[in-house]
Amino acid sequence: MALKKSDLYSSLWRSCDELRGGMDASQYKDYILTLLFVKYVSDKAKADPDNLIVVPKGGSFDDMLAAKGDKEIGERLNTIIGALADANGLRNVIDLADFDDEEKLGKGKEMQDRLSKLVAIFNDLDFRGSRAEGDDLLGDAYEYLMRHFATDSGKSKGQFYTPAEVSRVVAKILQIPRNTPHARTVYDPTCGSGSLLIKVADESKYGLSIYGQEKDNATWALAKMNMILHGYDDHELAKGDTITSPYFTTGSQLRVFDYAVANPPFSVKSWSNGLENEFGRFEYGRPPEKNGDYAFLLHILKSLKSKGKAAVILPHGVLFRGNAEATIRQRLLRQGFIKGIIGLPPNLFYGTGIPACIIVLDKENAVGRTGVFMVDASKGFIKDGPKNRLRSQDIHKIVDVFTRQAEIERYSRMVPLSEIADPKNDYNLNIPRYIDSSEPEDIQDLHAHLHGGIPDRDLDALSGYWEAFPQLRSQLFKPNRPGYSDLTIDVRDVQQAILDSPEFQKFADEARDLTTTWFNDHRDALASIEANTQPNDLIATISDDLLARFKPVPLLDEYDVYEQLMTYWHDVMHDDVFLIMNEGWGDASKPRKAIDDKDRKLSETPDLAVGSGRSATRYKMDLIPPDLIVARYFADEQDELDELVATAEEASRAVEEYVEQHAVEDGLLAEAMYDGKLNKVLATGRLQAARYEGLDRDEVEALQRLIRLYNTEAVAKRAVKDAQVALNTAALNKYGSLTEDETKVLVLDDKWYGTVAKRISGEVNSLTLALVARIQELGDRYVNTVGALETDMAKTGRKVRRHLAAMGVKP
Repeated sequence: MALKKSDLYSSLWRSCDELRGGMDASQYKDYILTLLFVKYVSDKAKADPDNLIVVPKGGSFDDMLAAKGDKEIGERLNTIIGALADANGLRNVIDLADFDDEEKLGKGKEMQDRLSKLVAIFNDLDFRGSRAEGDDLLGDAYEYLMRHFATDSGKSKGQFYTPAEVSRVVAKILQIPRNTPHARTVYDPTCGSGSLLIKVADESKYGLSIYGQEKDNATWALAKMNMILHGYDDHELAKGDTITSPYFTTGSQLRVFDYAVANPPFSVKSWSNGLENEFGRFEYGRPPEKNGDYAFLLHILKSLKSKGKAAVILPHGVLFRGNAEATIRQRLLRQGFIKGIIGLPPNLFYGTGIPACIIVLDKENAVGRTGVFMVDASKGFIKDGPKNRLRSQDIHKIVDVFTRQAEIERYSRMVPLSEIADPKNDYNLNIPRYIDSSEPEDIQDLHAHLHGGIPDRDLDALSGYWEAFPQLRSQLFKPNRPGYSDLTIDVRDVQQAILDSPEFQKFADEARDLTTTWFNDHRDALASIEANTQPNDLIATISDDLLARFKPVPLLDEYDVYEQLMTYWHDVMHDDVFLIMNEGWGDASKPRKAIDDKDRKLSETPDLAVGSGRSATRYKMDLIPPDLIVARYFADEQDELDELVATAEEASRAVEEYVEQHAVEDGLLAEAMYDGKLNKVLATGRLQAARYEGLDRDEVEALQRLIRLYNTEAVAKRAVKDAQVALNTAALNKYGSLTEDETKVLVLDDKWYGTVAKRISGEVNSLTLALVARIQELGDRYVNTVGALETDMAKTGRKVRRHLAAMGVKP
C-alpha cells in the first residue's frame, strides 16, 4: 500500500532530521540528496535497462542496503557512490559528501547506526515508475527536502534555493508557448540548485535546453543532480563566477540565449574583484564598485538574443538608488528593454528578509515600448513558519494580471515612459510612486459625532454590496437627514438580517449551483484518473475553469474561490490522486495498518480501531475516511450511537451534579471522600462500613443513590462502547465490499465535491462577516452623539455631588 505523498515526504524529512544530530543543515543536505539520487537512478535502471544513467555492479542502492550494519559502512558507501560516479562521469558531483567523516557522522557504532538507519529510510521510496509516471514524485521529494534544508540553513546558507512559488511566477511571466521546441535555450548565470531553470524549462512540453553557471562547488553539484533527477540529462552547467569568469562565451563575446532567469545574490560588494574582461556588458554604464545588482542585470541583458526575454529577481533598491545605478536605469528605460516590474512581498527568500522585485526584460518589442507595466503584489502572501509564502491565488493573480496587462486599482497599471521620465520622477521606478496600494483612509465625520446618524458617504463606499443586493440597503437603513442615515434595526441583529434576506439567499444558492455545475462538468475526467494521468494538468484545467466561472460573480473575488480549491488540492486531493494513480481506485480505498515504527519514531494516529487495549488493530484510511462510509451506509446506526452518547453524557452529568451537591463539608457524602476525590469504589466501601457503624440513615440513602447513579453511568458507557465497536466493525467490513463505482461516489461526490462546495460556501458567508463588521463599526461609532455624552456626564456629575454631600464633603 503506497503512503500518501505528503506522509511520505514528511516522514522522510522527520527521519532525516532525527538522524542529523548536531550537523548543520547546509552540510547535511549533501548527504541526504546524494542518497536520494542513488536511490532514484538505481530504481530507474531496474525499470529501464536503457536508462541514460549507468548503474554498475557495486554502484547501486542495493549495494548500500547490503552494507547496512557493517562496521565499515561509511567507507563502503563512499566506494559505492564512487563506482556510480565513475561509470557516468559524475566525479566531484555526487561524491562530495564523505560518508566516512567521523567528525560529522560520529565514530564507530554511532556512525554505523546512523548510516544504516538512513539507508533504511530511503529504501521506503520507490521511483521505479511502473505506475504514476505523470506525477513527479522524485522532483517533489527533492523540492520538499530542499525547502526544509533552506529554511534550516540560516541567513547566509539558504541562498541555493529559490522558493518554488516564486520560480513558478518567473516561469509563467516569460509566456513561453507550450509547443516551444527543445532547441530553444534558457540560461541562468547564478543557477544555485537549478530549480528555477527546471521550472522555466518545464513550460515547454518538450523541455527547453538548459544552460547555467554556479560559483559554489557543492551547490553546482546539487544542480547537476537536480537536472538528472528531473530528466534534463542534456543540460550544460558550468562552475565559476559568472561576472569575472563567464563560461558561456564565443571569442570576446558572450553566448546568447532565448530566455534567461536569475535570482542572483543581492547587493554583492565584491562583484568586480578579479574582473578583467567586461565582454561589452557595461555599455549602458558601469555598476558601482560596492554593489553588484546591476552587474548581474546587465550580464543577463547582454546574454539575450535579439528577441530574447528575461526575468530577474533583485532587491527593490535597483528601482530607486541613485548615481551610477540611476544612469544605467535611465538608459535601459530609454532603450525600452524593461517590460515590467513586479513587487513581491517581504521575507520570501531564505537568504534575506528584504523585499524583492522581478524585473522583466524583453528585447523583442523594445523599440516600440511606451510604458512599463507595474504590479504591486507585496500584500498577497501567507505566513509559513519563519518566512512568508505566495499562495496559489497570489501566483495566479500576478501571472494573469501581468500577461493580460490588466490594470487593477491599487494593484497594477501601465505606467507611461513619459510619466517615468517626468522631472518629478526622474526615472525612479519605486513602485509606490505609481501605484498607491494603501487602503483608503477611514475618515471620522464630526457632524455625525455631534448630531448622530451614519454618513451616507461611508455607506456609499459599500456600493459593491448594494449592487449585488439592491434591496438590502433600504432594509437596513432609513434616512436621518440629508447625507445621513440610521439603522432600522439593532446593530446586533444586522448579521441575521443579512443572512435571512432573500437576496443573500439567492446569491448563496447561485454560488452553490455554479460550484455544482463546475464539478459535474469535470466529474468524468476525475472519475477517469489512472496511472498515466497528469495531475498538474488535471488541476490546472479544473482550477482555471472554476476561476473563470466565478469571475463574473459580483462581490466574490474569483481568486479567493480559486484558493479554496487549490488549498484543498495541496492538502488532500493531490495525495488522493497519487494513491489512485499508484494503486487504482479499488486498492487505494482499502484500509491499511497504521504505522508505529519505534526505530524511526514514527507513529500514525489511527482513523479507526477494532478491539481494545494492546490487542486492538489500528487502521489508516487514506482515501476514504470512516466518517464518509458511516454517513452514506450507516446513518441510522450513527444516530443510535449519538443517542447512546447523549444518554451516557446525561448519566455522567447526574453523577457530577449529585456529587457536587453532597460531597461538601458536612455534606451527606463528605465521609466517603478520600483526598478530595470520590468514586464508586469509595462510595461502596463507605456503604459497607455503614452496616457495622450504624451510620445516619440519610447518609446511607445518599450513598445508595450515588451507587445507583454510578451503575446507570457504567451501563450507558458500556452501551456506547459496544455500539461504537459494532459500528467500527461494520464500517471496516464495508470497505472490503465496496465496488469501484461506490468508491468513486464516496471520493468524488462525498469527499471532493462536498469539501470544495463547503469551502466556497464559506467564502460566500465570509462576505456577510465583512459587511456586518463594517456596519457594526459605523453604528457603534456614531450611536452616541456629543450631546448625549454631555447629558450622561451631567447626570453622572450630579450623582457624584449627591454622594459627596451625603458623606459631608463639599464639592
